Amino acid sequence: MENFLSEAKNGSRVLSTLSGFEKNRILKEMANSLRANTMNLIEANAIDMAEGKKNNLSSALMDRLYLDEKRIEAMAVAVEEIAALKEPVGRILEGWVTEDGLKIEKVTIPIGVIGIIYESRPNVTSDTAALCFKSSNVCVLKGGKEAENSNKAIAAALQATLERNKLPQALISLIPDSSRESVAKLIKMDKYVDLIIPRGGAGLIKYITENATVSVVKHDKGQCHTYIDKDAKLDNAIAIAINAKVQRPGVCNAMETLLVDSAIAKEALPLIKAEFDKAHTQLKGCENTQAIIEVPHAKEEDYDTEYLANILNIRVVDGVEGAIEHIVRFGSGHSEAIITENISSAEIFLNGIDAACVYVNASTRFTDGGAFGFGAEVGISTNKLHARGPMGIEGLTTYKYKIYGSGQIRG
Repeated sequence: MENFLSEAKNGSRVLSTLSGFEKNRILKEMANSLRANTMNLIEANAIDMAEGKKNNLSSALMDRLYLDEKRIEAMAVAVEEIAALKEPVGRILEGWVTEDGLKIEKVTIPIGVIGIIYESRPNVTSDTAALCFKSSNVCVLKGGKEAENSNKAIAAALQATLERNKLPQALISLIPDSSRESVAKLIKMDKYVDLIIPRGGAGLIKYITENATVSVVKHDKGQCHTYIDKDAKLDNAIAIAINAKVQRPGVCNAMETLLVDSAIAKEALPLIKAEFDKAHTQLKGCENTQAIIEVPHAKEEDYDTEYLANILNIRVVDGVEGAIEHIVRFGSGHSEAIITENISSAEIFLNGIDAACVYVNASTRFTDGGAFGFGAEVGISTNKLHARGPMGIEGLTTYKYKIYGSGQIRG
């Protein structure tokens, strides 16, 4: 592990010498390399899918794992979109001259070596590698065992591009050891690694945040809520709620609990149930919900469960304050939404909810680097410091101060 990470650290110096033009050219080559290796990627993914089926992976995890030509093309397009982003390194954020005549510039720089630990989704390999390369960071990738063959094939396609451009493969590398012990080692290698970004289940995030000596930006579970206010347009509200849950249930920005204002519950809940029944959503509800529609009881622990499946809790609450109270208790700081035509209620919700992304009259499914115009993301940060929400290219830089003098000494 130490030799592997030492090569990565040395690679960061090589990467810092590349101009923005060179990085963009190489990224476009990487996109084409993914396209050229489509059949290799599909074959490698088929092995992972077969193993996943044998190991009884959930339908949500299988969906996240699956690759086809359309998804591989989307991966390639994402890399091209990242190449088209403005250069994030070397930007002067601020500049001023002090009373002593010192000229000071605050300039963006790469973080260095970034370890990314993730599960299931093979596209994370290309997305994060491209974002790190664009921001002049070396990335060390630790994917889940369930996507081992897919990740290796994607990394090989990207590394082939590096090799053609006479760059070290260590700039984008997969940890060769796929065991859990390798994670335990990686998160303590602060001599070589500057940042750890974990994305995955609650157990993985908890373990890393409690044991890492390297700085961590955590991408915690998506315990997302949508609240339908008494002043919502009901047709619009139901359409948004359906999208937030059903469009892709196995992702972190999918809704897990629907909150409904008690003032409209009797009218709204039968309509809501009818639409979710069409989508084959398994509904659970609180006692007040059960008094209106026939659904199983939602236990207290259900409201704290990230299903990542087509399962939804429904709870009747007393207005916007009741919704906020529930979200404060059960939310994970990811994405929350209110559906209302009342500006005052919307502002109370926006200001009262402490989450990375807070929506008015829109689906939580938009919490995504691509949807935000970032090209892609390394994850959705639920941290409050350094980066929050979809963590795109800006979140992969830090800064330093450049100070220009003319012989000044301090008296």
